[in-house]
Amino acid sequence: MIGVAVAGLAAAGLAAHGTWHRNSSVFGPVISHLPGNENAVSLTFDDGPNPHATPVILDALGRDGVSATFFVLGRHADRWPELVRRMTEEGHQLGNHGYWHRKLHRRTPAYIRDDLTRGTAAIERASGVRPTLFRAPHGFRNPFVTPIAHALGQRTVGWSLGVWDSARPGTDEIVRRAVDGMRAGSILLLHDGDGYDEKGDRMQTAEAVPRIVSGLRARGFLFATLPH
Repeated sequence: MIGVAVAGLAAAGLAAHGTWHRNSSVFGPVISHLPGNENAVSLTFDDGPNPHATPVILDALGRDGVSATFFVLGRHADRWPELVRRMTEEGHQLGNHGYWHRKLHRRTPAYIRDDLTRGTAAIERASGVRPTLFRAPHGFRNPFVTPIAHALGQRTVGWSLGVWDSARPGTDEIVRRAVDGMRAGSILLLHDGDGYDEKGDRMQTAEAVPRIVSGLRARGFLFATLPH
């Protein structure tokens, strides 16, 4: 009986890790850092586009010659397709963030497939590009999420460093957390949109981006997009 109880606890622990940890491989492989030994890092943005913050971020990245990865929310792509089109026209990488931005760990396979398929279609309509990457809202997954993304031709992506920019701690704090926290191969999670409010304020993040880029360059980092 003790052995059964221990095995049950171990299984529950594994399932919890797979559900809640954005980089857990329990439910399938996840890109959690850049490959290789180069001193490269990657900037990624979730929940956009946003009519106020996204253009400012794109302007900053363009001035600095940095390519980033945008995990686009399908319903926002339908609302502002010109911004999604601009992302790809300016050399940025597009990833799928689903359509509705609802946590997937308690959803059925049918719901997950519909959400990811709708998100993929919205991005394709807006940009003409089919995304090859997927990031789950909040990183929460269940055993169905990664296989469904894979069936759509999309690799699942986590992140190395989150700086809680969505909580709007102030531009200076976002910059400090990002520049101090990055290591070679890190994938930085930022937000150019709000998954729950299509016009939510992300201007602190937008204002932080050029300072993050300059701070990371001062530390000797290069910038790269994600493997796909």
